[in-house]
Amino acid sequence: MSGSSDLIALAERVLKTARRKGFTLVTAESCTAGQLAKILSEAPGAAEHLHGGFVTYTKDQKTKALGVSAGLLRAKGAVCRDVAIAMAQGALVRSPAQYAVAITGVAGPDPDEDNNPVGLVCAAVASETGETLHFERRYGNIGREAVCAHAMRDALAELIDAMERVKPRVSA
Repeated sequence: MSGSSDLIALAERVLKTARRKGFTLVTAESCTAGQLAKILSEAPGAAEHLHGGFVTYTKDQKTKALGVSAGLLRAKGAVCRDVAIAMAQGALVRSPAQYAVAITGVAGPDPDEDNNPVGLVCAAVASETGETLHFERRYGNIGREAVCAHAMRDALAELIDAMERVKPRVSA
């Protein structure tokens, strides 16, 4: 799955856009468990534009590594818009990157501890300018690999969109 051609092509577009605009990136992942950072790391330009990623599979790790509020996680669960935004913003302030992309969701095979359904994914893109984009998708119980692939595809597309909206930091 991580090698699927459309994901590789999107990762390459992300890195080309980052290079053209002069941006660097960081990831914060839960259900995708580092797969997004891995795909980005394999694209040309990764060494110059990808700082790395955070894998925060548990609520405790989201709090410890990214500063996501334990109260927010108790109140809303780990899979919601607010947590995705907090993950992206937390990754951004804990790295030298200008853009952070975060994914949290339930890949399956069972609902999560908060009884969120399999296929529910929330993602966010935060930037140093303060703009944060986010989305929620309900892919359904289509299998772990498919949920993760869809989530990464949509997150990469959102990241490209966010970077394209901003003037370059360096001349192209």
